[in-house]
Amino acid sequence: MKRCDWANRSELEQSYHDHEWGVETHDDRTLFEFLVLEGAQAGLSWSTILRKREGYRRAFDHFDTRTISRYSESDVSRLLANPEIIRNRLKINAAITNARAFLQVQKEFGSFDRYIWQFVHGKPIRNSWRKMTDLPSSTPESDAMSKDLKKRGFKFVGPTICYAFMQATGMVNDHVVDCFRHKELRIKRKA
Repeated sequence: MKRCDWANRSELEQSYHDHEWGVETHDDRTLFEFLVLEGAQAGLSWSTILRKREGYRRAFDHFDTRTISRYSESDVSRLLANPEIIRNRLKINAAITNARAFLQVQKEFGSFDRYIWQFVHGKPIRNSWRKMTDLPSSTPESDAMSKDLKKRGFKFVGPTICYAFMQATGMVNDHVVDCFRHKELRIKRKA
């Protein structure tokens, strides 16, 4: 079975590629999880974040935005001492700030899902890349998303992070055309 090249480095990346990457996600808690994880990944490899994902779930109350939005400085200290996550104060504070901003978006739009999917007009962008080096690091859609999220007070949401978020949550199908998941996701969307 042919996969995107990046998914062949470890079993963890292969499983993530085969079952999650590029799959449409509309659950607010899962969308928040990816927002936090993509921000945490800045400057690091995605495989590092995948290895720490369960630790993030435990440390951040399974990405419950209401709970995270009430984190205090003692929670920040607890997280900074937790080896199961990336212990970077700016990234930890960003997750807390983003939980608060996330709740405001939910209040305004009814759900974060309704808000975030507007950047792709409610349906995934289907690309037809031949090789991974063809993939952009950002697009006009991720630029617009980044600009709007920042305006709403979100942190660690630059255009490149937003594009990675879009790829992870299925807002864009960036599996290369000869990857078995490229066709599967196209067919799944039509069904």
